[in-house]
Amino acid sequence: MYQYTDFDRRFVRARAAQYRDQLERHLAGTLGTDEFRALRLQNGWYIQRHAPMLRVAVPYGELNSRQLRQLARIAREYDRQPDGPFAGQGGYGHFTTRQNLQYNWIPLKDSATVMDLLADVDMHGIQTSGNCIRNITADAFVGIAPDEIVDARPYAEVLRQWSTLHPEFAHLPRKFKIAVSGAAEDRAAIGWHDIGLQLKKNAAGEVGFQVFVGGGMGRTPIPGTEINAFVPWQQILVYIEAIVRVYNLAGRRDNLYKARIKILVKAEGQKFFDAVNEEFARILADDPAGHEQIIPQAELDRVAACFVDPAGVKPEAPVQLDSSDPAFARWLQRNVHGHRVSGYRAVTLSLKRVGIAPGDTSADVMDTAAALADQFSHGELRVSHRQNLVLPWVREADLPALFQAARAAGFATANAGLLTDQIACPGGDFCALANARSLPLAAQIAERYQDADELEDLGEIDLHISGCINSCGHHHSGHIGVLGVDKDGTEWYQLTLGGGDGTQLAGGTVAGKVIGPSFAADEIADAIDAVIETFKRERQAGEHFIDAVKRLGLEPFKTAANAVRVSTAKA
Repeated sequence: MYQYTDFDRRFVRARAAQYRDQLERHLAGTLGTDEFRALRLQNGWYIQRHAPMLRVAVPYGELNSRQLRQLARIAREYDRQPDGPFAGQGGYGHFTTRQNLQYNWIPLKDSATVMDLLADVDMHGIQTSGNCIRNITADAFVGIAPDEIVDARPYAEVLRQWSTLHPEFAHLPRKFKIAVSGAAEDRAAIGWHDIGLQLKKNAAGEVGFQVFVGGGMGRTPIPGTEINAFVPWQQILVYIEAIVRVYNLAGRRDNLYKARIKILVKAEGQKFFDAVNEEFARILADDPAGHEQIIPQAELDRVAACFVDPAGVKPEAPVQLDSSDPAFARWLQRNVHGHRVSGYRAVTLSLKRVGIAPGDTSADVMDTAAALADQFSHGELRVSHRQNLVLPWVREADLPALFQAARAAGFATANAGLLTDQIACPGGDFCALANARSLPLAAQIAERYQDADELEDLGEIDLHISGCINSCGHHHSGHIGVLGVDKDGTEWYQLTLGGGDGTQLAGGTVAGKVIGPSFAADEIADAIDAVIETFKRERQAGEHFIDAVKRLGLEPFKTAANAVRVSTAKA
């Protein structure tokens, strides 16, 4: 993991001290609500439906056990003691689809103390909100995946440092998100980001970036478009600067819904691409030898030195595991993943449990995950796009012991990639923007599909649920997507099919299509059931759900789902 320097620590502590001063002036009445709003947002503090919400950055998903224990402490000491499934387990947090952690119940008066606690472990909420470049995200298996072409972590860290409080890009027309992938398989959903970066090597073995721009979900889902097939790594900050500068100057500021870069790219097309490439050439021409945004080899080497394998990790002979226990065998198949180092595996610690909202975790659960990381993964974890945790450095020989420990702690649900490994935003239970609740529907699906054999038989199905059009639950990219909508103050849900997050299984970056009118809250789970039953009836041998949707088209699924609405109306 990246190791903070003295400068990094002074910077984060100074920012926390600055925020404390701002908070104290606000609470004393000398800093108005509107003025304070802009300042708290710069540090990740929102005011949501019931209480302040803090979003903590987990850059490119990397986390160590010390940091996770501190996040648990903050939940336990400052977040609300929960009811329901987390009762008696301290406060709780929510892991998001963009590799952040959110708290939903911290009193504003305690927010500066929480910022100090985060700074103690090299964490913060800087630029997790506001119209700026947000947290840089990456593949949860970055640095360890067997199909990795280039380790994206050093480049993601350089991007993080460059973009943090960049004076020119602190007040963009709208929020701006960047994702990086260095593997053959896109597990970072780069096509759904304002800028998506794919690391690759050219014929000469030189490292560079394929650059996509203008991706995004929300009201107008648009996959990103390639703007440059290969930018040398040394120049990538210059190229991103050119993109963001053109956007900053030309992006819409008169309409919140048309302010994202995807709208500008769609409207101007080649004109936008030409403007970016002209700006890129101009920046380089102004100072071709030493422009500050050219990444020096020495700086990349300094950062890359933080991402060496943990001490003691070395290739080992493969281990023959006894998989006679069906539960262990299923866990090996679903939650244990390949690794570039022989004799090692990455393991998903599932946060998906019956009665628990996707991504939710308690202070006690975080402490337990930290202990597992110390025992089995050299103290390192990852936060995944799918709202789970990953142990990246597990010896094959330790898998049986890890399975027993994970099962005892409730982490061994063997459903990675299956229907109940669903993605969902907090929805109307917490978010002031939401039109409908996401969590009750996620709970219904989890309860209905508990038979492990049935889930395995259905195969890989991405179910994504968003409580509003902002698409924090990434419903557009789900094989099955659900969007909460408001009709005269009541909750309704649109159902989409055929979306893809960029993976080969999904067929790339694809926006799902709506099937028919929206469903009432008491119909939507049955409509999903009808879609699943249609797949079971019509599929070919070995066919994935998403492939069946492509082959059959939407009509048979639409007919089945609409029959639920008709039967409900008759009842």
